[in-house]
Amino acid sequence: MSIFISPMMAVIGTRGKNDIINAVPVPESELKKRNEELEKELKESKEREEQMRRQLKITWERLRVAEDAEERLCSQLGELEAESVYHARDYHGRIVSLMDQLSNAQSLLHKALPSSSTSS
Repeated sequence: MSIFISPMMAVIGTRGKNDIINAVPVPESELKKRNEELEKELKESKEREEQMRRQLKITWERLRVAEDAEERLCSQLGELEAESVYHARDYHGRIVSLMDQLSNAQSLLHKALPSSSTSS
């Protein structure tokens, strides 16, 4: 599309090989009005773009905070897992020790009971 402006009128149309096709004369006041509309749309578009940039920055910051929190949680989870393994091993060792004590006590009782029952 080409725009040709005269002092009082303008012509808007498409250009071919040195020919103006579908040329429509447009008064200068309409061109100014259209220009103002386009400038207003451009300003609104820039404002929307700036708002989107601010929202993107806020979202980016929230993502960074969430990633930091995730790293801390993973670290804490790892520490808790290591501590639970330590406690499980400790409890297992205590259970084995108690089972050995119980086995020894049962063995002693078993040895003591037959001798006391035979003497009676």
